[in-house]
Amino acid sequence: MIEFKNLTLQRGMKVLLDQANLTINPNQRVGLIGKNGTGKSSLFALIKGEIMQDGGDVLIPKHWKIAAVAQETPALAVSASEYVLQGDAELQQLQTALAQAEKENDGMKMAEYHAKLEEIEAYTAPARAAKLLHGLGFSQEESAKPVKDFSGGWRMRLNLAQALMCRADLLLLDEPTNHLDLETVLWLENHLAQLQCTQIIISHDRDFLNAATNQTVELSNQKLTQYGGNYDFYQNERAMRLAQQQAAYVKQQAHIKHLQSFIDRFKAKATKAVQAQSRMKALAKLERIAPAHLDSEFSFEFESPAHLPNPLLKLDKVDLGYGGKAVLHDISLSLESGARYGLLGVNGSGKSTFIKLLAGELDVLAGQVVKSEKLNIGYFAQHQLDTLRSDQSPVWHIQQLSPDVREQEIRNFLGGFNFVGDMALQKIEPFSGGEKARLALAMIVWQKPNLLLLDEPTNHLDLDMRHALTVALQSFQGALIVVSHDRSLLEATTDNFLLIDKGRLKTFEGDLNDYRLWRLAQENETDAPPASASTQNRKDVKRMEAQMRQERAKRTKPIQQKINQAEKEMAELNEIQAECESFLAQEEAYSEENKVKLQKTLAKLSEVKLKLSKLEESWLLWQEELEQIESDLKVYFADL
Repeated sequence: MIEFKNLTLQRGMKVLLDQANLTINPNQRVGLIGKNGTGKSSLFALIKGEIMQDGGDVLIPKHWKIAAVAQETPALAVSASEYVLQGDAELQQLQTALAQAEKENDGMKMAEYHAKLEEIEAYTAPARAAKLLHGLGFSQEESAKPVKDFSGGWRMRLNLAQALMCRADLLLLDEPTNHLDLETVLWLENHLAQLQCTQIIISHDRDFLNAATNQTVELSNQKLTQYGGNYDFYQNERAMRLAQQQAAYVKQQAHIKHLQSFIDRFKAKATKAVQAQSRMKALAKLERIAPAHLDSEFSFEFESPAHLPNPLLKLDKVDLGYGGKAVLHDISLSLESGARYGLLGVNGSGKSTFIKLLAGELDVLAGQVVKSEKLNIGYFAQHQLDTLRSDQSPVWHIQQLSPDVREQEIRNFLGGFNFVGDMALQKIEPFSGGEKARLALAMIVWQKPNLLLLDEPTNHLDLDMRHALTVALQSFQGALIVVSHDRSLLEATTDNFLLIDKGRLKTFEGDLNDYRLWRLAQENETDAPPASASTQNRKDVKRMEAQMRQERAKRTKPIQQKINQAEKEMAELNEIQAECESFLAQEEAYSEENKVKLQKTLAKLSEVKLKLSKLEESWLLWQEELEQIESDLKVYFADL
């Protein structure tokens, strides 16, 4: 096991840990969370022996092998597969020793090393490396390419594969989902769950943490607090702890109470509705998340765009690609104001290429692009941080967009992104990746776009900032297209999905779970041998299930949109009701000086309750419609 006893850790003048204690048992999968700058990466450096503690004890079994992802990748001439194999240090040492013994013709040592190689199953190493590379998105041809031929993001994938290749007792992963697409994140979750070793994972992707971890450790206020479950468990437990605190959380707790009462009201009336169950889970998740963000330092929103033309942009039979070679073919799309799309597709399918076309950074090879004269694009690209001036301040960057605006107004705006005090005026060169990403987003928000194109916007952002971005996007009035491996962001901010598959763009009818199942079915078909009669029957069943899911999504979408809108309105009315009831619960509400306010509050409360009653009645009718559609579909497909 790993033990920290009365641990004190300091970097420069900043104390990161003060008398902290923690025990991690073998084979636990731990999510290490905390705000940026609290010391998570420094704790990793301490575990790896790169720095020393300033006090207390760090107890790690001496025989444990520790694996971590290298942050740099030299431009090597060795192939990707050879590079990954180097991650198994023991294998490399034994192979080197065996080669030396063969050179010396030492039969005893040769037999000894062959036995040891047999013991660690060295013969499976190439296959293990190939499996890792395939899972992380490398084709068979790319596995043979030299490391130096890959870009920075793909080299980070190679570093991850190399760390996973090590038969480690302790695996340390710092933001492993950065530079990965959704499919690769799903693969990584499954792979980590199968590893028999202790894992400590730093991540700001809550869905990934939920799937990959069974313990959570929060680094906050110079202490390490352990929770006996994944990230959702942590949120719930932390919410309970916050509920015991005093005045700062009273308003939030009132909101949670009324949200929960709303859930309880409809829960008993629509228990058979599949869509109702899904929304109850989402609302329950919101109830857990909200307390965890009470102390968030971020508060911003997208102001209404100056213009909302319709359509914003049209593509007509467009081909696009590079060097005259088309990557995507025959794309047609009318992008209406208010459209909210999540863009899906495997890595390399052309998602970023499509986004670049919309952003005006790529010319078409064929077809036509028609843009509204009032189109105002906000584009966050994966390389966005490289466009910032490291020798200038956050205020300077905003001033380049609006030279005539007063500095104080800019500083007030930047405060919502936690650029406060001197930080708003200092050079951004020493800023972390997360701080630079926040600045890049601030610049987009400042410009009041009516079309947002976001290509992996959450890389480098911590959980609080991801939450703030999600909330801001939910009320954005323009059109939105998002590429992200963050499923929570996609589910909370988009209404529909576009899929790029085999060089074509089409609508994907279904949710992210349907997409995951569809991708698994595709992979199984690719890997499977020729089908027997029974195998073909199973494929027919799967195909029919997929058709049923798509038909369900198509028929329920307009109803679900009404439900979503109603739930949004009910949430707002619940907040108003909570405020009214909070006022009425106070003794001074009935004093003479509050007589007028009391009457207005009672009238407002009555009006709110009436609206809530009507909305809930409509909500239940829509739920019954969804149930009827589900029943009709089952009958229809049963008859096929």
